[in-house]
Amino acid sequence: MLVFPNAKLNLGLYITGQRPDGFRNLESVFLPLPWTDALEVLPATETTLSLTGIPIPGEPTTNLCLRAYELLKADFNLPPVQLHLHKVVPIGAGLGGGSGDAAFALRALNDLFGLGLPPETLETYARRLGSDCAFFIRNKPVFAYEKGDVFEDIPLNLTGTACKVIYPGLHISTAEAYSCVSPRAPRHDLRAALARPLETWRDTVSNDFEDALTPYYPVLGEIKEQLYAAGATYASLSGSGSAVYGLFPGLEQPPALELPAAYQVWNGRL
Repeated sequence: MLVFPNAKLNLGLYITGQRPDGFRNLESVFLPLPWTDALEVLPATETTLSLTGIPIPGEPTTNLCLRAYELLKADFNLPPVQLHLHKVVPIGAGLGGGSGDAAFALRALNDLFGLGLPPETLETYARRLGSDCAFFIRNKPVFAYEKGDVFEDIPLNLTGTACKVIYPGLHISTAEAYSCVSPRAPRHDLRAALARPLETWRDTVSNDFEDALTPYYPVLGEIKEQLYAAGATYASLSGSGSAVYGLFPGLEQPPALELPAAYQVWNGRL
């Protein structure tokens, strides 16, 4: 079985409080981004994981796809599988690439072995793998809160909107990003702000990590200004990583920009 785990964008991101379990409470809207990896899951005589594409830090045994398999195997006695992940979505970019891989592994195993697990059960497993993994089970725009693993539907439709995502090659770990930001009350009601015309978002939809990280990594602000100069209606940092995106409604494709060859860029429509 071959699946294509996608990334996500954050529309706004507010860190609102410290939790007793050591995590932070947040508010954000998660939006699927069709920048994808490729994951193949096949029955095998022994369980293996092979990796190609962008190098993934850490031991393969800690890979979230393999952990997803082990999680289900503990409850359902799954047979061995051969997992192959071709990594395309940048790591440490704030795009949720690893979380998407884990969730799609759960979905693929559920389908391949006919487990019949409904989305809410798969979300429960996904939450054990990472805070935003559960989003990729249903994979639709949601308002996310608490640890980013509790969702409410939101009437937001950006389908067909031209988008450019720029990753400048900075791997910003989640731990580093969170060490730079302090919880505070949201500056705006995010759901109300996103209900207004996209042209107003520049002044009302923000990412707390952007304010915290840009002084250390000025290139983030420079990319954002490039996107606005190119005609983006809205531009922002995504998540807690270093990918910056711009939305260009009304265009078939986002405009070209002169960027360093080492940057990874995704152009397309949402």
